[in-house]
Formats: sequence, C-alpha cells, structure tokens
Amino acid sequence: MTAPVRRVALAGNPNVGKSTIFNALAKLHQHTGNWPGKTVETARGRCSFRGMDYELIDLPGCYSLFARSAEEEVARDFLCRGAPDAAIVVCDATCLERNLNLVLQVMEVVPRTVVAVNLMDEAEKKGVRVDLGQLSRSLGVPVVGTTARDEKGLSALLSALEGTFAAPSRPLSDPLPDFSADDGQAETFVRRAETISRAAVTVPEDAARRDRLLDRLFTSRLTGFPIMLLLLLGVFWLTIVGANAPSAWLSAAFGTLGEALTAALLSLSLPPALVDALMNGVYKVMTWVIAVMLPPMAIFFPLFTLLEDFGYLPRVAFNLDRCFHACRACGKQALTTMMGFGCNAAAVTGCRIIDSPRERLIAILTNAFVPCNGRFPTLITLITLFLAGSGVRGAALLTAAIVLGVGMTLLASRLLSATVLKGIPSSFTLELPPYRTPQVGKVIVRSVLDRTLKVLGRAVVSAAPAGLILWLLSHITLGEVSLLARFTALLDPLGRILGLDGVILAGFLLALPANEIALPIMLMAYTGGGELLELEGAALLQTLSAQGWTASTAVCVGLFTLMHWPCATTLLTVRKETGSWRWTALAFALPTAFGLLACLLANLLLP
Repeated sequence: MTAPVRRVALAGNPNVGKSTIFNALAKLHQHTGNWPGKTVETARGRCSFRGMDYELIDLPGCYSLFARSAEEEVARDFLCRGAPDAAIVVCDATCLERNLNLVLQVMEVVPRTVVAVNLMDEAEKKGVRVDLGQLSRSLGVPVVGTTARDEKGLSALLSALEGTFAAPSRPLSDPLPDFSADDGQAETFVRRAETISRAAVTVPEDAARRDRLLDRLFTSRLTGFPIMLLLLLGVFWLTIVGANAPSAWLSAAFGTLGEALTAALLSLSLPPALVDALMNGVYKVMTWVIAVMLPPMAIFFPLFTLLEDFGYLPRVAFNLDRCFHACRACGKQALTTMMGFGCNAAAVTGCRIIDSPRERLIAILTNAFVPCNGRFPTLITLITLFLAGSGVRGAALLTAAIVLGVGMTLLASRLLSATVLKGIPSSFTLELPPYRTPQVGKVIVRSVLDRTLKVLGRAVVSAAPAGLILWLLSHITLGEVSLLARFTALLDPLGRILGLDGVILAGFLLALPANEIALPIMLMAYTGGGELLELEGAALLQTLSAQGWTASTAVCVGLFTLMHWPCATTLLTVRKETGSWRWTALAFALPTAFGLLACLLANLLLP
C-alpha cells in the first residue's frame, strides 16, 4: 500500500518568500517577485521527503484570516474549510511582529502548523536577531529559520513538518474563532503577536535606515516622478539600442532558412500556390513577429524584472496611487497598468487583484492605453526613422509616448468613473517591501521563460492564421484588383481625414490577431507584391516616403499605435474576465475613440 499524500497549505503575508519556498520544494517555476499581491490564485505542487509525499498548496498572500480582499478570502476559505493536513506559515524575519498575527490565526484552525522564519539573511544584514528557540516555545509549534532564495533551511523545514505528523495532533481552541466577521477578536491576536515578538526579536534602531533613505528619494513628491521618468528613459534606450543588431541577424537567418524550406517543399512536388501560401504567407508573418518582438522583449523584460526584484516597482505604484485615486479609481490599477507594458492580456487577468468590481472594470477597460510589447516595435521604428533617431532623443520621445499613454489611462478612468461606472474609490493596503539585491541569473531565466517566450508564443499562434488570410486577400482578385487593394481603397477617405490613409487603417484592422504585423501589412499593401517585405533603415524610409509619409504621418500613426483597439487575445481575455460582450465591446471602442480623436486633432494642427 502506498503512503497517503499529505495536503500542506503554504500561507503568509505578501512578499515574504512564500512562493519561492513553494518553487524550491515542488521544483516548479511559478513566477515570484518582490511585489505584494503577486499570487492571486492558489498553485499546487508535490514533493517527497523521507518516504512521505506532500501536496503543497501555495495560497495567496494575506495579512489576516479576517478577510478584507479576494486574496484573503481564498486563503481563509481553504484554511478554514479545505481541511489541510498541515500548514507552513512563512514569515519575514525583518518584520516578524506583523507576520505573527497571521501565524496565531492559522494555529487556531490547523492543528499541525510549522513556522518558517524566512529572509534570515536580510535580517542579519540589518542587525535583526531572532531567537528561534524562544519563538517556538512561545508559540508552541516548530519554528525554522530559512533563506529561501538560497534554499537554506528547507531540509530542516521538511523535517519539522515530518515531526508534526509523528507527534500527537496539537489540540485546537474551543470554540474556534469566527473569521467570517471581526467583532473585536482581531485585537487579541495583535496584542499576543506584540508580546511574543518582544520576547524573541531584537531590532536595532537603524535597522531600516537604508530603506527609509531610498524611500525618501523614490517616493518624494519632489524627486519620485523625475527618477521614475529617468529610469524609464534608461530602460527604453537600452531596449532600442540593444535590439537593432539581434533583430537584423534573426531576419537574415529566417530569410536563409526560408529559401531552404521553399526549395524542400517544391522538391516534394507540392502545388506552387500552396508553397507560396505557406512560405510567403504563414512563414514570413510568423518569422517577422519573432525577429521584431524577441530582441526587445529579451532586453525589456529582464530590465523590468530587475526593477521588480530590487523593490522599485511598488514605489512606482505608490507614486501613481494619488493619480488614480484622484480619478476615482483604485490605486492597485497602477500595478496592472505596469503589467500592460509586457502584455495587455496578462494585465487584464492581473486586474483580479482589485477587489471592487467597479474599479476592476475600470482597470480592465483602460489597460490597452499603455502599449504592450507588440506595439513597441512600431513605435520605435516610427521614432527612429521619422522623428528623433535611435539615440537618447529617440528614447526620450518613446518615454514621452509612454507618459502620454499613462495620462490617457488616467483620463479614460476618470471618464468611466463619472459616467457608466460611477462610484467612490476604495482604500487598500500597499506594502512597500524591503530593497533587495536582484538575483541577476534567476531574473534572466525567469524573464525569458515566464514572460518573453509566453508572450512570443501567443503572438506567433495569432500570426500564423493572419499570414494565411493576408496571402489570400492579396492573391484573390475582383476585376484584376486584389481584395486587399479594394479594402484599402474603401478605407482611404476616412484615413485621409485622420492624417493616415486606407492602407494604414487596413494594416491596423488586419493586425487584430497580433499588433506586431501592422507595419508589415502596410508594406505588403503599398508594394502590391503579395508578400511581407522585411525592409529596414534607409530602404524602409524610402518606401514609406514614396507613399507620401512625412513626420506628420508618423505622428498620427504613432498616436493610433498607442491608442486603438486591443489585440484579439486581449479582447478574448476581457470577455473571459467580465463575462460580458458588452464590456468587451467597450474595451474595443474606448481606446479606439481616443485614438481617432487624437489623430484628427494632430492632422488639423500639424503642418
């Protein structure tokens, strides 16, 4: 007979390293970061220790079982009603008193509880001393010190967990606390936590001195926003400069591979039309997306994650909280807005961290105002070719475009909160985690696996059928004129009013599956060659200029790139999250209306 699998809940405050412990024990690669509220749903994994199998359930971070948020409700319901066999409560050694409040509450409902005092290395650096033996005696449960990022203490943690099953079950209090309503019980836990902490923890007066000095710099009304803009400028400059050579290399490599594949397919006696559709339709669109998207994502995501690991992104959210609150939206929307720079679809899912249904809808409907990674290549191309070049000026203009997108997010949020989504903004708790030295190696691996490849995979899957549709439109003719040409001619009058043309509008419409292919579609329509052209630099500038493009055209195209309908993946995600086609339609129409108005104004005002 096989031994039973023990279900063990991992609980803890946000940002204490709970998911890091989960990943190390279960050998999974769930994304973790120095960002409160990162884990929104439970994750499950398995591990074995000395012949015993454990199912680990990584619960959302919570401060208390007296739930005040969706995350805390999930954690409370599982601990109180899910009947786990044991619980590991992970605490932050640098601020143990606050964490003990949750420990005491979990002990009331789970008879086998082990406390993992994590981040012992950070506590040591700050001079914080934790007497683990005294803490264990005060609590009456096993206490183990860990440093999860270096996998220190995890074997001792599993050994302590094993010991709880070998010993008689600890009796629970009778009656159990009613965590569904706080009628004054919470104060009891807080006072007990304070008493226990004073006996077991020694904290020097200057323990958080460095963090406080940095916070005065990063969150000050005087310096917070300038530093934020400078860091954004630096990230974009490195992304623009660093992506040029890899993109060109990938493009050339895919071109060589494409020639070989075409020859191989023709040698199999396949119909030439089928080979043409596969190679000049599906293959070229897919490889364009990879060549254009992969290098900037491989640079942008690690840089963004380094800032996250350092602890800076929550400070950005703190700075933007006042702005969103003034727009009668939730300050947590600042977090989901920043997620949108990577992928709007992922950010829409991330809006679950917002408790208020009204404010969650506002965040979902306005997320497309910040450009995802699929729109960055088009913005970069327009800026470098027509407006400011590829140096610091180009990065500064790209930063200005991003600031404009955030500004439009705030404006659209205020518009929604004053009309179809009226209401009073709710309050929430945003913990500012300690600053930490990022783990560069893990950041690179995590960014490539968890972000870059996932986003790229979704784009490639969307681009493949789009490539076939484009090939068909350019090869099916009516009266010797292709369907693509007729479609662009139909849109041309509207395009001219907006400072664009029919080809540009058609490019955006046909790029609904993947924003990355908008510019290639425009080139296909302009040249009438029936296939995507991989033009760069001077050749691309010459081709677009020959079609009447000017700096004013580039500005209008850039504005519409920044503000138009989300991609198909994002729209489907909106439908899934809201359960309504009506809200999905508004998510399509809202940024599009802003983009059309911006282009109209720019066309009227620019020479």
